[in-house]
Amino acid sequence: MALNGKVVLLTGASMGIGEAIAGALAEQGAKLALVSRSEDKLQSLLRRINDQHPSCEASVYAADVGDYEAVDKRVVEVIKDKGSIDILINNAGLALGAPSRFPELSISDITTMNNTNVNGYMFVTHSVLNRSMMSRGEGIILNITSTTALEAPPFPGETVYHANKALQEGFTNALRNELNETNIKVLALRPGVVATNFHSQRVSYDKSMYEGFMEGFHDVAEAAIFMLSQPPNRSIKALDVVPTAQRSLNVFDRKWNERNGKSDVEMD
Repeated sequence: MALNGKVVLLTGASMGIGEAIAGALAEQGAKLALVSRSEDKLQSLLRRINDQHPSCEASVYAADVGDYEAVDKRVVEVIKDKGSIDILINNAGLALGAPSRFPELSISDITTMNNTNVNGYMFVTHSVLNRSMMSRGEGIILNITSTTALEAPPFPGETVYHANKALQEGFTNALRNELNETNIKVLALRPGVVATNFHSQRVSYDKSMYEGFMEGFHDVAEAAIFMLSQPPNRSIKALDVVPTAQRSLNVFDRKWNERNGKSDVEMD
């Protein structure tokens, strides 16, 4: 297996997409450094991984990705514990304030989202590059962005979050160029509608909209494994993974379930 024995630092690991990616990586034999703000959730995740994949070498590191000193301290600990960091997956994210429109958001909500979704990606990446990848001249950075990085959907209360996703996409592309003449890959994985707490929050004012969302954590995790498992001479630079019924950000095939005998809008 291409990922067997690779050291992977995964942020936002304790729930949703991050938890699914952690499980998929454990199945592949990767050595996991799992980062999240919640020590309790991380410990629960660690117990599940140990139960399901007893041979997996996994450790947890509680930190707020928006705090550079805390991030850098944890990166140093990971390297001390595991020797290096081969793969960084930036997945931690935060959405606040929906369905309030931008003028109605508190400045605190705006700065908190920016700090997690923008500074967090940059802080973790900066530390991992300088502490591990640049000296070896190799590694993989996988940024979990969103299809909304390219086109914002018509739901109110998402201006800051989707602006953050667009910035993550720009950061990914610019960083890939700057790391020219190294063997460090920089990739973007863009999930479509996935039933995260973000989506639940956004559609709380209209539950009928939630019918278009799906429990797609496993599908996103499979896509991440696919991107990370490519040979050194090939990069899947960016990949959109969406349910077939999601024709575009604004258009859902509401009859897809009926035609295909599915109870949910699924990708498989």
